[in-house]
Amino acid sequence: MVVNVLRNHKNNLFLMIFGNKTALLHLYNAMRGTNYTNPDDLTITTIDGVLYLGMKNDISFIISNELNLFEAQSTWNPNMPLRGLLYFARLYEGYIAEHELSIYSKSLLKLPKPRYIVFYNGTRTEPDSKLLKLSDSFISEDGEEACLECTATMININYGHNQELMNNCQELHDYSFLVQEIRNGQRMGMSLSRAVDHAVQVCIENNVLKTFLMRHRAEVKHVILTEFDMEKQLKLERKDGYAAGREEGEELFSQLIKKLLADSRSDDLEKALNDPKSREVLYQEYGIIGEQDF
Repeated sequence: MVVNVLRNHKNNLFLMIFGNKTALLHLYNAMRGTNYTNPDDLTITTIDGVLYLGMKNDISFIISNELNLFEAQSTWNPNMPLRGLLYFARLYEGYIAEHELSIYSKSLLKLPKPRYIVFYNGTRTEPDSKLLKLSDSFISEDGEEACLECTATMININYGHNQELMNNCQELHDYSFLVQEIRNGQRMGMSLSRAVDHAVQVCIENNVLKTFLMRHRAEVKHVILTEFDMEKQLKLERKDGYAAGREEGEELFSQLIKKLLADSRSDDLEKALNDPKSREVLYQEYGIIGEQDF
């Protein structure tokens, strides 16, 4: 299902701010150096309710024969090209159906060119921009070029980065400023809730997103706290997964030691205990499959 407006997708702060065609057009112009003035030049193509392995979609739209996918990320993720590939496949599927095209046509189909931008504002140190490539994920032993590629351009939108872009898009600058003020409050020892209240007040006093924040103060706070809770939950799940993997690894290593003792291979036993790099050889020799780095 393709929605024509973005109001159903304001599930994070980025989407709250850029969840209208006017602000989105400002952002696009700043990114591409264009000067479109009519928000209706944008055709929203965001797919409603699509999830891929827990991935929520942000904003996709067509303008000037370009199919744009904009994603906002506060957690570094090198797998964005793969996510983009899966999402673009659905977008093109919808485009072909909507325009009644046939992939069996004898004529070459003309499709809007894809462009994938990831707006990153996490705490990890990253350059102003970075190109992420799907092909970097491929296991390749023959050196041949893969038949498939998808690239994502990561743009660092933390305050102080990409100054020219910020100067050309006031909404992006103000979004970055608000996030920075929230983090400043936390560094001062405030709770997240208090830091949000303080940052919103600072922004209003400095005419940063003033009208938006005065209208949506409670909603902004709710969205930020919800995002934080979701991120915290993901971190806990990753931590639990790591602990489970470590426990499994220790059990496998215990099995290995028992096999060595049963075979009276004291030399290999000493080697396994003192040199972790030898574990891979021992795993292969004794047929134990599992996590080796634990």
